[in-house]
Amino acid sequence: MIFEKELGINKAFDVIGFGEVMLRLSPPNKERISQGEVFEKRAGGSELNVVSGISSLGLRTGIITKLPDNEIGKFIKNKIRFYGVSDDYVIYDKSQHGRLGIYYFESGAHPRKPTVVYDRYGSSFNTITEEEINPSVYNNAKIFHVSGISLALSDNVRRVAIQMIKKFKQNGVIISLDVNYRASLWDEGIARNVITSIFPDIDILFVSEETSRRMLQRSGTLDEIMKGFARDYNIKVVATTERKAISPTKHSWNSRIYSAVEDRFYQEEPYEEIEVVDRIGSGDAYVAGVLFGIIKYNCLQRALEFGNAMAALKNTVPGDLPACDFNEIERVIKSHKKDGIDSEMNR
Repeated sequence: MIFEKELGINKAFDVIGFGEVMLRLSPPNKERISQGEVFEKRAGGSELNVVSGISSLGLRTGIITKLPDNEIGKFIKNKIRFYGVSDDYVIYDKSQHGRLGIYYFESGAHPRKPTVVYDRYGSSFNTITEEEINPSVYNNAKIFHVSGISLALSDNVRRVAIQMIKKFKQNGVIISLDVNYRASLWDEGIARNVITSIFPDIDILFVSEETSRRMLQRSGTLDEIMKGFARDYNIKVVATTERKAISPTKHSWNSRIYSAVEDRFYQEEPYEEIEVVDRIGSGDAYVAGVLFGIIKYNCLQRALEFGNAMAALKNTVPGDLPACDFNEIERVIKSHKKDGIDSEMNR
């Protein structure tokens, strides 16, 4: 039992996330941003994607973020609530300059790759301060989750995020970090210094092999790299996803998890040839499944299974946010393990 003590304490929230929530605008039917005339409007953001996924599986989650106090902010607030995530710790920017960050997403079709264009400069989230955050949150969750995207947004957000990590840690909260490195947001050298500086406070680490080798400059086999993070920074759980993009619309997905306490790797057979409708948020869905499995079962094999199933399923639905529930994920896991012919339809 890896987190038996921390998970055994009764808290109001299973997971609290901290991060920017954005407005996603996408041209429908694989149209191009440069040619289409209509955009579909959705909510999205790495940490919201994670806590929404966990909420959809039946646990209680919340999000710490800052939204403009206008009709666009209201749209996001309603989406947060719709996905079962608490808005108790949402802060509202009442200034006349309040704005929500936007990103545009263009789906790909081989050989055209998917494209993302950001328009998030000066968003309300970047003005967030420690003083605005209700201090009750620091003793109100079992797990605090944040991603490297939040650490990259600005010096101010980075400072707030790091202070929050330390305050949660002081209150015995499990700290989860998805490195989620984005080259468009910050320089590799700065990212490496910031990320490694907080590694000693991290309990559960999500990091891709590419990020480990390039930005974090680790070498060796993937197993050696994962063990190295645990050894060098006393991280208890390290998870790495393995996506193979056959084309923009066909992927295979797998992952592996390393338990430092047990000195053991957890793996399973990959999900092959997933029919990709929308890949955005699939990594966040994986994080959601793993954190759910850890909280619900304190079992890394179950966490791996839920993570892989959540990611595979998220690839098949449009938008950033997951659209599933516990029973559906259980069916997906059962079907994935089944030998022989499986039913083609749920009926």
